[in-house]
Amino acid sequence: MINNTPPIIEKIKKLLALAQSSNEHEAALAAAHAHRLLSEHNLAMADIDTTQRPDKADKIETTVPKVLSKWLRLLFGGVSTAFDCQTVHYPATGRMIFIGVGADVQVASYTFSYLQRVVRKLCGSYMKHHVNGRFTGRNRELLKQSYLLGAASTISARLREQKIQTPITSTALVPVKEGLIRQTMTELGNLRTVRSRKSYINADAYGKGQADGREIGIHKGIAGGVHAERMLPR
Repeated sequence: MINNTPPIIEKIKKLLALAQSSNEHEAALAAAHAHRLLSEHNLAMADIDTTQRPDKADKIETTVPKVLSKWLRLLFGGVSTAFDCQTVHYPATGRMIFIGVGADVQVASYTFSYLQRVVRKLCGSYMKHHVNGRFTGRNRELLKQSYLLGAASTISARLREQKIQTPITSTALVPVKEGLIRQTMTELGNLRTVRSRKSYINADAYGKGQADGREIGIHKGIAGGVHAERMLPR
């Protein structure tokens, strides 16, 4: 029998199969690589296997601070939206659960971990090289949070733009995924939405965070190929 399946689709199928690996790191990298190829070749999951439709949502748990800073909420909100997922945070334990379908949830969790790690590292460099001894206590913390918020806001905007340009879900599958995610969230019990309070920022630190956020390699991060150290000022 002649196999008429295009090589790129065969490759993506193999990566998606590997994304089910019990090795979390291997699974996340495979899922990330599959999503990158889907975006590069303008493919949707329906193009990979038209006979396969998801029948349940998946969950991945990670640990975050019990009290989430506004920049972290902004970042995981942007990542979740970009990869068609939802997140639930449990303040009492610091657990955060990504809820999505198939490889979406793997790549969302991986991307969030990568981006928050890079932003924290860049913020540490900013504070070391640009914040002198005149800033202490609350003033120093204001600069730090302003930088982090600036970086997260820019990254979230870039992720939204990326989703518009290269959607990861075909139009036909969007309501299917949304329904499965809603079902899983209902099974988790009573959930409530937390509204962010007004933030006071330092304009210079916020602007620097925005500028650095524009330079972070989102696509490379999803593919697991760039390290934060390369982005730090020399």
